[in-house]
Amino acid sequence: MSATERGGRLLGALLALGAAAYSVWILEILLPTGLDPLQAYVSELAAADQPYGAFFRTTDLVAGTLVLTAALYALRAGDRRPWAATGWAGLALFGAATVADARLPLACAPTDDPACAAREAAGLLPAAHTVHAVTSGVAVAGALLGIVALTLAARRYHRWPALARTGPLLAGCALAATAWTLTAVAAFQSGHGTWSLGAGQRLQVLLVAGWLAVLAASVARGRR
Repeated sequence: MSATERGGRLLGALLALGAAAYSVWILEILLPTGLDPLQAYVSELAAADQPYGAFFRTTDLVAGTLVLTAALYALRAGDRRPWAATGWAGLALFGAATVADARLPLACAPTDDPACAAREAAGLLPAAHTVHAVTSGVAVAGALLGIVALTLAARRYHRWPALARTGPLLAGCALAATAWTLTAVAAFQSGHGTWSLGAGQRLQVLLVAGWLAVLAASVARGRR
């Protein structure tokens, strides 16, 4: 096995493990979290006052660290073509912001707890709660940048066939789910209900993880 093949397999393994860790929130199906998955933010599972908050914060930390490590490894490997470099930089941003998300969790669950929502609106919650919204937004922006740029790289540079085939559909769905999520967040913050915020965000996160899994398989196989 050549050094390039070993590098591709290592990169694929890091991304696959990152995708798996980023999908652990699915365990809410089995755990008595008390949150409504159709309405609650995914981040609320990891809120400081939630029963399984430490567990979900740990898995987010692991996911962010793995994706950040993979992206930095790919950048160091030297693919300087514009779309590829931009995509890996986007994934590095996503990974770093996800680590920050885990270290700066929500204080409570505003979609489930009216008192929490009232304190949030009044600006009475810890600074980490407010900063979390920023790091979450940066994570989404980084993920979408990585998804779009690396999918374009796969198609324009004739590499990673699996990503070149399925990437455009996954990217389009991820952008649509993001639009749904942002619209629902705006509705919730203006007092017009959640608009199934939780469902939209869970779809968004699931699509990001699925795309990461396709990327992982693609880089592990190289050009085959």
